[in-house]
Amino acid sequence: MKDLLEQIKSLRVLVIGDVMLDRYIIGEVSRISPEAPVPVLAVREERSVAGGAANVALNLRSLGANVEAIGWFGQDERGDELVEILGNQEIQVDQSFRFSSVPTISKSRVTASNQQICRVDRESSIDQYHPDLNIVGNLISEKASQADVVIVSDYGKGFVTNQLLALVRENASFLAVDPKPSRLLDYSMPDLLTPNRLEALELAGLSRETRDPFPQEEVVTQIFDKFSPRLLAVTLGGEGMLLAKQGKVECTIPTAAREVFDVSGAGDTVIASLSMALVAGQSFEQAAGFANLAAGVVVGKVGTANVSPEEIIALSS
Repeated sequence: MKDLLEQIKSLRVLVIGDVMLDRYIIGEVSRISPEAPVPVLAVREERSVAGGAANVALNLRSLGANVEAIGWFGQDERGDELVEILGNQEIQVDQSFRFSSVPTISKSRVTASNQQICRVDRESSIDQYHPDLNIVGNLISEKASQADVVIVSDYGKGFVTNQLLALVRENASFLAVDPKPSRLLDYSMPDLLTPNRLEALELAGLSRETRDPFPQEEVVTQIFDKFSPRLLAVTLGGEGMLLAKQGKVECTIPTAAREVFDVSGAGDTVIASLSMALVAGQSFEQAAGFANLAAGVVVGKVGTANVSPEEIIALSS
C-alpha cells in the first residue's frame, strides 16, 4: 500500500467536467417561524468545499497526485472561492477556463442535526455551460496528451459534450469516465467506466425503478455492447463494487466501509483512486480494492469529503 501511494505522487492527472462549489450552512432548529410554518435555523457554521468534478480533483490531490482541473469557473465570487479552494491544495486552474457569461454552479445545503432541511442551487441552463472548443479545444488536447490520467466527470450540467469526449479520447493515454446516462452522450471506448448502480441500469437500457436484484450479467453485456469500455466498475453502495472486463463479470468486492454517514462524493473517490492505482500498475482487482478502501473512509464522513493516505493505511490495517 505504501509503495502504491508513493507511485501515485509522480502521476499527472487532468480532471475535466462539471465543477461546482458546495456550501454547507449548519445549525440547530428549536422553533417554528411565526411568519410561516417553517423551521428557524440558528446558524453556527458555514463552510464551502469543492464539489462535482472539483471534488474529484481534490480526491486525487489528497492522495498525492499532481492535478489540474478544467471546467466552467465563472468570473464571479463563487468562482473565485472555488479557484481559491483548489489553489490552496495546489490544484492548477488555467485562467482560460474562467468564463463570464454564466455563473459558477453552486449548491448550498442547509442542515440541522445532520439532517438536510433544504438545498439552494444557483446555476443556468445546461446549454449555457458548453465550452467553445474552437477557442479552448487545442488547449484541452495539449493538456490531455501531457497527462498520465484523464478523468471526465459528467454531472449533467453541460460542460461535457460529445465533441469534448471525442477530443479527449483522441489524446488521452488513459481515459476514465464517470457518466451521466440521462444526457445520452457517447461515452464509448474509455479505459475505465465507473457508473453507480442506477447509472449502470440506465446505460444498459434498463429501468432504474426495478426492485428486482441487480441483473449483473445483463447490465455488463449491454454496457460492453454499447460503449466498449476496457474496464467497467459499478459501485453498488452497501453491496460493494462489481468489476467486469471483456464483457464478462469478474467479481464483486464487498464494501470496506465500517460506518456510513454520507455517500456524497463516494463516486468521485472511486474514480480518482481506481484510475490512479491502475495507471500505477495495479491489477484491476488490486486497484478496486484500493478504491474500495478510499471510498470506505469517505462515506464515514458527513458531507463532500476526501481521503488521505494515512486514513487508507489505517483502514487497511
